[in-house]
Amino acid sequence: MFQYITTKIFYGFLTLLGVVTVVFFLFNILPGDPARMLMGQREDSEQLEIIRKKYGFDQSVGTQYLYYLNDLSPLSFHSKNENHYTSLASEKYTFKNIFSVGDLSVVVKYPYLRESFQKNGKSVTSVIKETLPNTIVLASFAITMAIVLGILLGVFSAVYKNSTLDKFIAVLSTLGMSLPSFFSAILFAWFFGFVLHEFTGLEMTGSLFVVDDFGEGIYIQWKNLILPAIVLGIRPLTVVSQLMRNSLLETLNQDYIRTARAKGLSNFKVIKNHALKNSLNPVVTAISGWFASMLAGAVFIEYIFNWNGLGKEIVNALDTLDLPVIMGSVLVISSIFIIINILVDIIYVWLDPRVKLN
Repeated sequence: MFQYITTKIFYGFLTLLGVVTVVFFLFNILPGDPARMLMGQREDSEQLEIIRKKYGFDQSVGTQYLYYLNDLSPLSFHSKNENHYTSLASEKYTFKNIFSVGDLSVVVKYPYLRESFQKNGKSVTSVIKETLPNTIVLASFAITMAIVLGILLGVFSAVYKNSTLDKFIAVLSTLGMSLPSFFSAILFAWFFGFVLHEFTGLEMTGSLFVVDDFGEGIYIQWKNLILPAIVLGIRPLTVVSQLMRNSLLETLNQDYIRTARAKGLSNFKVIKNHALKNSLNPVVTAISGWFASMLAGAVFIEYIFNWNGLGKEIVNALDTLDLPVIMGSVLVISSIFIIINILVDIIYVWLDPRVKLN
């Protein structure tokens, strides 16, 4: 098992390196001067040159790529020369100096995602720390709803195959998959947050943390989580329910299920003790993929509901061409994808011992 996990982590590292490479070159072939983006509307040519030199923008794209890898790597090289841009990362993120050769130091540090172009030098790490927890809360509630309701609906559909209930669930699943998320968000916000506001008490927009009307502090407003979580969970719920139905139907036709029934076990015990666990593999795959994609795909929903999450921050960064925030957010989301996939592979082994440790 240890070798299996190590191999998965190694391949995950290679995948992340590929993502870093694609993201860097994709955004560095865009027209425009990063130094000018960083300074905004200021046109001081002397300041522009200082910024280009400080952050390495005056170097070739290949050299900038190596600088970027150096910033991201936990084990990296840093110059003691104050004019070298990596000294900023060294001061803020270094926690151990391994050894030094001349003005070059080899250090262990936290990954440095650089600084925002539009937030007065605020670090990208700080921006992500402020927004990612809100997105994780939203995605967690949405996927929990999708898992619980999706598995229950899938089991009922399989047990009552071809019944009116099964057909009704199938219609709801088709409708849920066919509606675009942004349309569902607008519809739910208008209907439950505006038309039925007096009955539901829900708002059309709002984030998890709300500032007190008198400016005395910040408090959590859980009701603002309801509508975006429901909308975000609709599509994975429909996928989980149909996958659970089809997988359970296939499992119920296996020989060991017939044997269990022949022993006199009730249908409930057969499903609970024998069929359900062995039917969860495709569901786990869907859940892992959807949860990871929720962290990136909640962009429209967060923007419509004004939910202060990472998706909304990415939209704002795209609007202002804040490249470090965009690149840092993509890398964080990619890392979450990779970690979740590794965990899913491990869960596979637990769910089905027949899965080989390759």
